[in-house]
Parts: sequence; C-alpha cells; structure tokens
Amino acid sequence: MYNCEESLQPSSKVPQLANSLFQIHDNRRRRMLHASCSLMSLMSFAAGTLMTGASSQPHYLLLSQPDNGVPNNVQFPLICYPQAAPRDNTNLVVWFEACFSTNQWLPCGRYPLHPYTHFHPNTHEVLGICAGWAELLFGGDNGRMMTVHAGDAVLIPAGVGHKQVAASDDFFAVVAYPCGVQPETQRDDKALLSLALEAVKQVAMPQTDPLLGDEGGLVEIWHPLTRAGNPQDI
Repeated sequence: MYNCEESLQPSSKVPQLANSLFQIHDNRRRRMLHASCSLMSLMSFAAGTLMTGASSQPHYLLLSQPDNGVPNNVQFPLICYPQAAPRDNTNLVVWFEACFSTNQWLPCGRYPLHPYTHFHPNTHEVLGICAGWAELLFGGDNGRMMTVHAGDAVLIPAGVGHKQVAASDDFFAVVAYPCGVQPETQRDDKALLSLALEAVKQVAMPQTDPLLGDEGGLVEIWHPLTRAGNPQDI
C-alpha cells in the first residue's frame, strides 16, 4: 500500500488547513462537499510536495489562481488517482489505453512530459503513468509538486500548467483527451493570459471520467460544480 505524505507551506493569502488534500470517503461527505459553496476555498492550497498513496481514493486539488501566464482553473480541481491500474497488471500501456478508450477519452501518445510549463486552453487531459516515476509541477512556478509512479493517473483540468521536473529514465505516460478534441498547447506567456482565461471558460464538460466512467472522479466532483454555470457538454 502506498504512503501518502504531504508537506505544506501555508500561504498568508489562504487559511492554514489541517488537511488541504481531500479524499472523499463516504456519501455523506460527498453530499456536504457538493452542497457547500465553500468547497473552492477549502481546496485552495499553497506550495508544497505531494506523493500519491495512502488510499486508492482519488485526491482532489484545486489550482484556482493564475500564475504568471498560466491561467489554471478556477472551477475544477485536478484529480489524482493513486494506483489506478491493477497492481498485477503487466502491460500498463494496454490497460490505460483500453480504459481511456472505453470511457470516451482518446489516447493520443506515449511519452514523458515536457520539461517546461505548458497547458491546454481548450481541453482537459489525463495521464496514465506506465513506467517509472516522476516529479511533476502543476499550476506554474508557484504551484504544487507531485510525485507519481507507474499505475497512477492524473486528470488535469484545462488551463492548469504542468511540467516534468525530474524522472526515472524509463518514465512515460499514456496521454488522452476527450474524444473529438484536438488539443492546443501553450506555454507560460503573461501577454496571452487574458485570452487563455477566456478560452478555459469555454471548455466543454466531458460526460464520463477517463478512469471511472459514469461514476466517481469528474462525474462526482466536477459535474455538480457546473450546474449553476449551465456548461456545454461533450
């Protein structure tokens, strides 16, 4: 079993929370989170380092503030799925690609991440870690570092910056996007921030989670957050 470790450096701009990495344990807590208008502030976080683990439950992390030219996403949290693939699976590429395809997310490549901050203003993205380990920085230079391992998966909301900081020699991931979407990639450019922020607002909501289908993941946490905004769907 993984060990989940968290090192937070509280910011003066947000309350210091006993736990800013939320795991949804039961239906009662789900209902409370969905109904609470304070969900966003509770999930805001300062700089720190995360390691996947402790539970197979997805972890939810909100990167709501722009960072230089990175828009991030004010509405939807990043979702990390520790050990999403079966532990005894010997071909993670096949497993992740089949899982994503079944859930209407199109696998588009197998490779490490870029070593520079980039984001997709027009689509959400999912990574299925197929080999090795990596330290990934999410949210821009002032964001969060996460250590991922083979078998983990990460769902990155549109606009959220990400880059590979360090990795094992064998590290790579299967990358997938909602079917029918051609991803655009932008780098951290403050001159284009206002355009990127507007583009992120227009991104359609997927109907299925890339790992869990029509239950859990983005269906559980993203869909309720869109009801007031009447978003378009894909």
